[in-house]
Amino acid sequence: MVPLDPSTDEELTRRAQAGETGALGLLLARHQAPMRAVALSLLGYCPDVDDAMQDAALVALRRIGDVRDPAAVGAWLRAVVRNACRTRLRATREMPGLDGLAPLSLRADTSSHPEQLIEQHAMRDWIWDAVEELPERLRLVLMLRHFSGITSYQEIAAVCEVPVGTVRSRLNQARARLAQVLLSTATQAHDDAAALTEESRHEAVETLQASERGHLPRAISELWPEESEMVGILGSPGERIHPVPVMRQILDKGVRQHVRHVVASRDITIWEMDVTNPTGIANPCPPTLAWLMFRRNRRVQRLRVVFPQPA
Repeated sequence: MVPLDPSTDEELTRRAQAGETGALGLLLARHQAPMRAVALSLLGYCPDVDDAMQDAALVALRRIGDVRDPAAVGAWLRAVVRNACRTRLRATREMPGLDGLAPLSLRADTSSHPEQLIEQHAMRDWIWDAVEELPERLRLVLMLRHFSGITSYQEIAAVCEVPVGTVRSRLNQARARLAQVLLSTATQAHDDAAALTEESRHEAVETLQASERGHLPRAISELWPEESEMVGILGSPGERIHPVPVMRQILDKGVRQHVRHVVASRDITIWEMDVTNPTGIANPCPPTLAWLMFRRNRRVQRLRVVFPQPA
């Protein structure tokens, strides 16, 4: 339960804008009922209401500094919920709902003001440290839904081999726990999330290049120890198969992969690839695929290759 606080909305908003995350938590708790009323009025009684509320809370976390009239923060929060709901109603397919949290790696059009860059880096690291605190089954659906190209509930259900309803349930649990962890870790130091992502991107590029050369250098071969196992559609039911021979079979067909996007946590990594097929190949590979890796001590224990459906 969030403790009562006699501060006014204006005081809490200014404290939140100054970086006091606990003040934002108090604001969200104070305005939860009217925010939910807005969501219900637009979406009706359905699971999307919880999604919209969590999306709005996370957008508020990132954009509380945009509030120009701190005394009217309630109206601003309701507008954030309203926008989240309208985005869902307009969508022709299910897309990620974290809106402003997507830029965990800074983009070229990001403001060059040093203080804003520092703030955005700190926000990214804070969020990823909180993601790392989630149990694996919750962390996986959250990473897929909000940080990868595998975003629809149907696709996530197929990847995780669970019903769509389970995906919804796990996402709700993940968002709720994430919000709790964010509030409890606001003042702590956080690891550099960009460094982990860049290291994983380097591993992806080196793995592909080494496979094409026909031999893996020591650093890359350690990434794929003997106990590594290929599972899923490219695996072999009832038989343990190492990923490296499967990579070679794909290369022998003339199929080439190119790293497009990397999502990395300490023990779950997603490499999204663009694929090119040789002319006239029988049974060509789909144009995109993703490597979903479960790791222990940085080494891959299980690799599942998935083929997202085109939008």
